[in-house]
Amino acid sequence: MNITLEGIIIIVGNYGSGKTEVVINLAAHRKRAGADVRVADLDLINPYFRTREARQSLEEIGIEVVIPAKKYFYADLPILCPDVAGLIRKPSQLTLLDAGGNDAGVAVLAALADSLKVSQSRTIQVVNPYRPFTDTIQGCLKIRDEIEKVSKLSVTGVIGNANLLDETTADHILEGYEFIQALCQETDLLLAFITAPVDLIHQLDMNTISCPVLPIHRQLVPPWKSADKLI
Repeated sequence: MNITLEGIIIIVGNYGSGKTEVVINLAAHRKRAGADVRVADLDLINPYFRTREARQSLEEIGIEVVIPAKKYFYADLPILCPDVAGLIRKPSQLTLLDAGGNDAGVAVLAALADSLKVSQSRTIQVVNPYRPFTDTIQGCLKIRDEIEKVSKLSVTGVIGNANLLDETTADHILEGYEFIQALCQETDLLLAFITAPVDLIHQLDMNTISCPVLPIHRQLVPPWKSADKLI
C-alpha cells in the first residue's frame, strides 16, 4: 500500500516519539513518488534532532525547507510569519509542518490555528509505544489532549513509529503495530501508516499489516555515525 498523504499535514508528538525523523523520511518518500513537497520546521523548543539538521539532504533532492525566524513566535499577538504564511496560503501537493514536542512545543501552532483550519489541514500524532508516557493507550490520549488544548487543533490521525533505535527488531515493529491498532480502535483515529527501519522491511510479513509502511532511512544520528542516503 502506498502513502498518499496530501495537503497541509501537521506532525506532532511527544519528546522521543521520532516525529522529526518521520517528517524527513515522509518528505523524501513522497518526493520519490513524484509529489511536490515542502517542509516547515516549527520546532523552536528542542535544540537537537530537528528537521533543519537534514535541510541540506532534503534540498539536494528538491524539497524546500522553511525555517521561520523565532521572533514571530514570541510576540504578544499571534503573527503569521511570511515564510509559513506562504506555505499555508499556497501549499504544495504535500506541505509538512514539523511542530515541537509535547504541549509546549506546539504552542506556536496556536498562532496559526485559524489559518490552518481555513486551509483544511490535518494534524497527525506520532506515537512510539516504547517511549515513556506513550507506552499505554491512556498515556497516548493524555499527550493528545495536551497537544490539542495548547495548539487549538484537533488530532485526526496517528502514525506508529515503534522503535528502540539500534536495538529495534522486526518483532518490535509488529508489536508496535498491534498497539497502534488498539489505540486507533479506542479513539476512532485514522492510522495513517507505520514505520520500519529500511533494513528490517524484508523481515516483516506484510500480509499481517493492513496499513502502509514507511521505510526509515535514519537521518538524525549521533556525530560518530553517518546518516543514510535519502535517495
